[in-house]
Amino acid sequence: MGITQLGTISVTPVEGGIYHVELDRAEKMNAVSMQMWIECRQVFETLASESECRVIVLSARGKAFSSGIDLMDPKNMPPQADDVARKGFKFLDHARLMQQAFTAIEQCLKPTVAVVHGACVGAGVDLITATDIRLCSEDAFFCVKEVAVGLAADVGTLARLPKIVGSDSWVREMSLTARKCHAKEALTMGLVSQVCATKDAAVAEALKIASTIASHSPVAVIGTKRNLNYARDHTVQDSLDYVLTWNASAIQSEDLMKAMQASMQKQKPVFSKL
Repeated sequence: MGITQLGTISVTPVEGGIYHVELDRAEKMNAVSMQMWIECRQVFETLASESECRVIVLSARGKAFSSGIDLMDPKNMPPQADDVARKGFKFLDHARLMQQAFTAIEQCLKPTVAVVHGACVGAGVDLITATDIRLCSEDAFFCVKEVAVGLAADVGTLARLPKIVGSDSWVREMSLTARKCHAKEALTMGLVSQVCATKDAAVAEALKIASTIASHSPVAVIGTKRNLNYARDHTVQDSLDYVLTWNASAIQSEDLMKAMQASMQKQKPVFSKL
């Protein structure tokens, strides 16, 4: 895998095509620095094309998942210019780089299972809304903090969170008050699908889920994620047409016959890497 000299993220291959990605700025409570924005995109774009990778588990080291954007990193501050219009143009490029870092998680067709523990604030919420499955520990809490520091969240939360949970009222309450949401409430609202006693238990459960996903046809898995993403952003009819087009080629894969034969023989199918 072509990832070297990472300073804020750790990547560890796990057996069975699983890769464990960890935010690794424990001393800063995994505050997102400019280096982390850049490395996040690099990691997920690399894993997207890594044929050995089938599923990703994303967690964080230290006491918290993420305390949000690192306000002490001068590179995170919007660039300056003498003219207001030129300053605006510079801001667009600056903020787009941050958006692309987490969009890379969503666009990586290898499913990502996120594990949240402790604080998940601001940019941390932006990050997890780009993942596919979210688990947390009992000590986890979530906070859309941006309104409390004078801006609207602009890296993904306001675009993705309404499509993850079923309550527009709740999304607006969280986004407009900047209050904390604890694990039990996050489970009730559908932000996470499981709450585990500890971080270690949540990581173990995430690896179990990842192992099950990795046991299926990688062609079927990436096709499922791609079509779920498409359906979220399009009409039902558009999505029905899209999946037909997708499966017109995918159904010709050897994986379909392997899965059918294994089922009839009551054996576990073995699929080729992508």
